[in-house]
Amino acid sequence: MRHKKEPRPVKVIHARAPIRVNDIGGWTDTWFAVEGKVLNLAVIPGVEVQIKVFENSRHERRRIIVHAENFRETFRMDPDEPSRDPHALLQFTIAGLPVAKEFRLEINLCSPVPAGISTGTSASVCVALLGGLNQLQAKKYGWAEIASLAHRVETEKLEQQSGVQDQICAAHGGVSFIHMRRYPESAVRKVRVEDRVWHELDRRLCLVYLGKPHRSSSMHDYVIAELEAGGPQLEYIRQLAGIAQEAKGYLAAGDFEAYGDAMIRNNECQRGLHSRLIAEEADAVAGLAKTWRAAGWKVNGAGGKGGSMTVLASEDDGLRRQMIQRINALGKGIRIIPVSLSHAGLEAWEV
Repeated sequence: MRHKKEPRPVKVIHARAPIRVNDIGGWTDTWFAVEGKVLNLAVIPGVEVQIKVFENSRHERRRIIVHAENFRETFRMDPDEPSRDPHALLQFTIAGLPVAKEFRLEINLCSPVPAGISTGTSASVCVALLGGLNQLQAKKYGWAEIASLAHRVETEKLEQQSGVQDQICAAHGGVSFIHMRRYPESAVRKVRVEDRVWHELDRRLCLVYLGKPHRSSSMHDYVIAELEAGGPQLEYIRQLAGIAQEAKGYLAAGDFEAYGDAMIRNNECQRGLHSRLIAEEADAVAGLAKTWRAAGWKVNGAGGKGGSMTVLASEDDGLRRQMIQRINALGKGIRIIPVSLSHAGLEAWEV
């Protein structure tokens, strides 16, 4: 029996973007913070996108096939009429850059990290996907413009709360210091560190999954409402921005003890915003980190139940390995996810 021959793609595009960890100063890159400062780290594995481009010889309207591999789902869509179901984030991101009607696309998206891990993965999906689609544009956007487009997808199209740091980290990579002067306008500076500092940070950095996906909850809405009303939490926001400024200097100087202390102070400021932003699973990991002489620890992202946290392990290899073993033995799905620092941000190329 002869099988129908699959058409060859006109071109194949690949794109990838890192995810974000250890966002010192997080919460301050938002509309309710007025002015903010964030220091974060880009790590891999992140998000990978492949786009196969075919001729749309049948003039199909629903000319985009999307394979969301992490969810084991495939769907078709019309890029001119995106829908909220399924996967509104993917549909509105694809609609964010026009796809010529003479093309039909087959898009594969995949990330090795779990969904809802509080590492800006949704922003990295947007950035990587837009970076791939950008290769089809007559006039290509720069990476800063891609980050801005990705941010607008989440805030304007999906009407979600979103700071600016995740999209910036995914686009720029490395160690990013972000000064948000007026939401969402931000100045971005890549912090240069010596190779010895980079390698040591990479060796000691641990990403800990807290056992379940992060879910936004009423406590986040409560914190935002209090901040908007000028509540007492506003002082913690000011402190967070100051800690990010300090941490930038500590990391540039290779002072890991001071950098770790900044992480811990940031973690406690988040607890000050709302006690439940630091879940009991995070405190359990922090307790083990302290026992095994880690330099610092903090929850990633906004905090709350689930998600992940970053630990800066001890400089002693033996203590670091014992800490990792004890964390992995906590149960409840809590485990270390191997990551590496990434100099690169968004990358996109055509085969």
